[in-house]
Amino acid sequence: MSEQSTEEQVAQAESAALDLANVPDEERSAALHAIADAIEDAEDEILAANAKDVEAGEEKLEAGEYSQALVDRLKLSPSKLESITEMVRSVAEQDDPLGETLEARRLDDGLELYKVGVPIGVIATVFESRPDALVQIAALSLKSGNAAILKGGSEASHSNRVLYEVIREATDDMPDGWAQLIEAREDVDTLLGMDDSVDLVMPRGSSAFVQYIQDNTKIPVLGHTEGVCHVYVDRDADLDMAADVAYDAKVQYPAVCNAVETLLVHADVAADFLPGIVERYADAGVELRGDERARDVVDVDPASEADWSQEYGDLVLSLKVVDSLDDAVDHINTYGSKHTESVLTETSDRAGEFMQRVDAASVFHNASTRFADGYRYGLGAEVGISTGKIHARGPVGLDGLTTYKYYLEGDGHLVASYAGENPKPFLHEEFDGEWVPGHLASDQ
Repeated sequence: MSEQSTEEQVAQAESAALDLANVPDEERSAALHAIADAIEDAEDEILAANAKDVEAGEEKLEAGEYSQALVDRLKLSPSKLESITEMVRSVAEQDDPLGETLEARRLDDGLELYKVGVPIGVIATVFESRPDALVQIAALSLKSGNAAILKGGSEASHSNRVLYEVIREATDDMPDGWAQLIEAREDVDTLLGMDDSVDLVMPRGSSAFVQYIQDNTKIPVLGHTEGVCHVYVDRDADLDMAADVAYDAKVQYPAVCNAVETLLVHADVAADFLPGIVERYADAGVELRGDERARDVVDVDPASEADWSQEYGDLVLSLKVVDSLDDAVDHINTYGSKHTESVLTETSDRAGEFMQRVDAASVFHNASTRFADGYRYGLGAEVGISTGKIHARGPVGLDGLTTYKYYLEGDGHLVASYAGENPKPFLHEEFDGEWVPGHLASDQ
């Protein structure tokens, strides 16, 4: 591991970012394939390190210091590593986001303006429990030409160290220092104070953890504080389909931010729908909490006001009966976290109304909230899910890790020509064209 100070690591990452931005896509992609191959070759070493983290995590679970959800997120397996390497190769095969001409505008004859995609620069990520997050973020950073500063939680320290070393050794032909691992808790505060050197922070973890990051840095933060997701079973839902989707949204993997936390059911179908889905949930070990109207139909524990805004991250679910689509939308917009919401209905107009009125980064029709994922969206992977509305929203893939520059190609043009008593008018014509260094589109 590096014996450099955090300041030295950040400075090295800054330098590497400038070089990495100009490494050709074929070389960045080849390095990603090398990472995938190296992870496969180091499977035994990675799993042995992870077993130490899991063993320590289970001891803390028994002591009441960790939740089951945290320990579940901590675990790696041969199949999980296979998924990780598949993700890395998928990122490698994505189109290069750098150098893409986003807009082209002719200001005048021989004076052309191009808006071109470029990396953000130095990206810091602070994450808890999930060692696969280290690989996801490193892979997306490399593909998008960004240097990455990686800070994982102490609960995954053995896993993170091995994975980092595997990545570093597999990419020794990339600019030195493009990926940095920091470990000490006090280093996080140092990092958060370096707003002149770090361009973006992406936290992944509990809502309290993300809120701490947001409250303690001037660096732009891309992330979400909670994943309070809903499924609404409409009066016009196919109830068999609705049961399958609602079950998948909670049970398939309850420890993640896109799992459903509250199930809303229209009053017209509550008596027909709730008994069956409650039985399925109970068989899966889901603890259920319902409002008074839900408990008139099924025998579940009472829900409190706090339950409606709770991200359980576990096999716990709240149930609420609503009188209308309006009530469902109002509940979601009041208690939701703007992450992912789903409506189950066979009426397209009602689906459209729900999707347009709900304020969330992702809104689904007749599909599980668990689809809110960068890999499933075809982004290769994600560095996280953003519930904000600036720069990037929803699963953040390569596009969310780029910004843009304006390039202006001219031929001795002077602003004085477009000012004064008889100014020359601008053309301001949009045109299809790709920026080529030193050339005008008309000359290409």
